[in-house]
Amino acid sequence: MSDITIYHNPACGTSRNVLALIRNSGEQPTVIEYLKTPPDGATLVGLIQAMGTPVRELLRQKGTPYDELGLGDSKWTDEELIDLMLQHPILINRPIVVTPLGTRLCRPSEAVLDILPQPQQASFSKEDGEAVIDSNGNRIGKL
Repeated sequence: MSDITIYHNPACGTSRNVLALIRNSGEQPTVIEYLKTPPDGATLVGLIQAMGTPVRELLRQKGTPYDELGLGDSKWTDEELIDLMLQHPILINRPIVVTPLGTRLCRPSEAVLDILPQPQQASFSKEDGEAVIDSNGNRIGKL
């Protein structure tokens, strides 16, 4: 059993790329399709705290009821935003990855490379063809 967990949406290209990068490091993560199995309140709060990011940064706008609910209004407290994410899991941005090295919202997908305990094992290109990892398992475009 892997000590890596991904909160995944298989309909999302970024989420698919992150899952593929995790697997390219030789890991088989625990995959939680969070729209089918949403986190409970304590788990969601724990993820937000572990990421150390403001609650608002975890809100997804595109393809969600964000605008209809008026979530751009600063009147919403963190607790209210979390409650709305629990009611409407599509509001939770993805993918969120938990590893022994940290917890992160992996947007862009390459952000996962900073928290993977094992190196990449082979070259890797995103679904759009952008090369991310070279044939030696090294990250392209970052020193």
